[in-house]
Formats: sequence, C-alpha cells, structure tokens
Amino acid sequence: MGFSNVQRLSEKLYCGTKCFGKLHGVKEASRNHYYYHFYGLSDYILQDPTKTAALLLLLRRRRRRRRGRLWVHPLNLQQEEQGDYHHLVQELQLDRERHMRYFRMTTDQMEQLVLHIVPDLTRHTTAYRKPIEAKQRLAVTLRFLATGDSFSSLAFSYRMGESTVALCVEETCKAVVRRLLSSQMPEPKTQDWLAMADRFESRWSFPNCIGAIDGKHVCIQAPPNSGSLYFNYKKTFSVVLLALVDANYRFRVVHVGEYGRTSDGGVYRNSALARGMELQTLGVPEDRTLPNLEELGPVPFVMVGDAAFPLKKYLMRPYPGSHLEKEKRVFNYRLSLARNVVENAFGILSSRWRVLHRRIQLHPRKLNDVILTLCILHNFLLQDHPNDDTRWMHDSHPRAPQGTFQSVQAMGGNRCTQVSYEVRDKFRQYFCSETGKISSQEDV
Repeated sequence: MGFSNVQRLSEKLYCGTKCFGKLHGVKEASRNHYYYHFYGLSDYILQDPTKTAALLLLLRRRRRRRRGRLWVHPLNLQQEEQGDYHHLVQELQLDRERHMRYFRMTTDQMEQLVLHIVPDLTRHTTAYRKPIEAKQRLAVTLRFLATGDSFSSLAFSYRMGESTVALCVEETCKAVVRRLLSSQMPEPKTQDWLAMADRFESRWSFPNCIGAIDGKHVCIQAPPNSGSLYFNYKKTFSVVLLALVDANYRFRVVHVGEYGRTSDGGVYRNSALARGMELQTLGVPEDRTLPNLEELGPVPFVMVGDAAFPLKKYLMRPYPGSHLEKEKRVFNYRLSLARNVVENAFGILSSRWRVLHRRIQLHPRKLNDVILTLCILHNFLLQDHPNDDTRWMHDSHPRAPQGTFQSVQAMGGNRCTQVSYEVRDKFRQYFCSETGKISSQEDV
C-alpha cells in the first residue's frame, strides 16, 4: 500500500473511531488521544500492519501540531545579568535621593518593610528554577505603585514573565495587608479618640474633633460584564475609597470597594464607620464641654466633612448657601481648616503613589488589596518621618490626567435632626466667642 493510501486510511480510521464511539454511547474521541483504546479497537487495529502504520502516522502528525511551551523565556533567563533588580536597584542603594524617587521610600524603610512581609513571600528552591526573593517581589510591587506602569512594561524591565509580575503585585499587597494592617490602622479605642481630639484642637483649633472624613473615586478599567455598576457621575469607571484621617494626615479608618455608581448616601451609609457611630459601638468618648465655655453644656465628639456628607450629631458639615451671616461664615472657615487635613492626606497619597493617577488595569477584587496597601504604606512611611508630609504636599497638585482621583459628589441625604442643628450652633458660638476665636478668622 502506498504512502498516500496510508494517509487516506489514517483519516478513515479516525472517522471510524468517532463513529464507533458514538454507536456505543462514548463521547467523540479527541485527536490528541489514543483512539485504539475504545472497547477493544486495539486488537482490531494491531491485527493489520497497514492500519497500524496509518494510526501511527496520524498520531505523529497530531503530535507535531502541538506548540511547545517554554518554562522560562530565553530573555528572562538573563534576569541576573540584565534585569533592573540586579543592576539598577543595587546602584540606587548608594544614592538616597534617587532611591526615594524610584521607590518612594528610603533604603532603611524598604529593608524594614521587607522584614515584616518576608515570611509570606519566601518560596522554596526547586530543581527547575530558583524562586524570586521577597525583596525583588517588593521592588516590583513598589515600582508598580509608584508609577502605575503596565505589568508588561515591568516584565521587560525586570526580565520576568508578565503573569509573574501580576502575581508578585497581588501576593505582596496581600502580605502587606496581612502583616501591617493591625499595627498601622488599628481599631481606635477610647484613649485613641481622645488623643486624636486633643491633637486636632492643638494643631487645627477645632475641639472635640476625632477626624476629618472624605471619599475619592479610584479610576479603573471597566470590569468585564459589570454593566454600569462602576460607572460614576464623571463618566468613568471607579471604586470608592472612604477615609477618616487624624490631625497628622494618617488614615485611621478606611472603607474600600463600593461601586462607583453608588450615591445618595450609599457609600457612607454602607460603611462600618457609619454604622458604628450610629450605634455607638466604636468606643467614642462621652460628650464633654468645649474649652473654657461650660455654659454651652456638653458637646459630642464629631467628625468633620464637606457638603457631600449629611449633618449628624457626630458629623459636622458647613452651613449651606453663599450669602451667610458673619458667624456662619466663621464656622465654615474653621470647619474647612480642620477638613483640609483629609484633602491633604489624599494629596500626599496620590503624589507619592502615582498609580492613582492612572486608570488601574485590575479587577476590583484585587484592587481592594492594592488600595489598602497604599493607605497602610502611607501610615508606615509617616510614623518615623512625620515631617515627610511636606515634601509630598508640595507635589500634591500636579496636573493629573482628567478623571483619575476624583471627589465623591454625594455621601448622604439632607434630612437632619434638631439635635444635629443644635450641636453645629454650639460650635458656631464657640468659634465666635473670645475664648474660641483665632486671629485668621477676622477677615472672613
């Protein structure tokens, strides 16, 4: 039998194998499997040398069509010779300023951070390849957070696979959250609230204030099959970051992951902070009188926010309107002085971590850990260098791309209780009294 006849027979043999499988209730045989294993077909095929040759030819041709896969790409095999981590990063350790610009932290801070997360990022060496060390995983992640570069760009720079870069970022962010969340953003206790209020009074002249609150949209690429869930009023796709900040620009409470379209109070109302303040389960101290003005009676501890938030007994917002009397303008001015703390904190955050200036190409499930990591690293870097905030505040107003880190339009409704109005009026009276006024408010 000629070679062409063997080829034709091999195709007939394949079709016959499929028909045999269908007649006996078996799923269609795949071309990548050994067809002669169906119900004794092997005996039938091997009895005829010609059919055997045809079958071997068929299997050989199918095997040739399989694309070979590389365990490591040849370019990535030169990681130690030409990768950024083994050359550029090592040179940056000798230049403090350039290391700060590249990683947004000093070499000492980076070494300290590695010590915290190394247990979660260490992998065992196998017979196939050496694992990526924890510090290199951290370097890739910090560079992604500092620039927002694509995983493809980082993969070429560090001579790693694109999927490896994505995995490094994901695992490193989870390690940072797991190891540092409890120390950098612990749940405030009563003594913590009192210390925060005293700091607000001494630094920003707003007594009984336990924090400034605000929300921002973090722009993302539209997730697949998400419809309009993440589509916000700025006509971009986003998730919402809600944060309570203390007088030293540190994030104390954060709420991440609300859909960009959430509005009319949904973002704030759905947060654990709002529920805890409403149910009085957060350990906030009992009401106390304002300094040297006991005649106003006890006043509750409050958070301060802008006009997007509702007026509550524990949450102050400005008086609405443009033509206000002097005392109301003074209150709004003093409120804005304290509330600017959270605006500055967001400015420092986005100035240091430029990934917030990009449209982040991550699924929201993975993005939540990235945003939490940014807030944790923000606190981590301020704890040893509290004056470092001025460096980033000077750079906190660059011309970022349109619609990347946007303010939230509305955080709550306008229905307020009479008690809320009375609390705000007490603060207004205090700020306009001889005891509570400051020199800068005279020109308001």
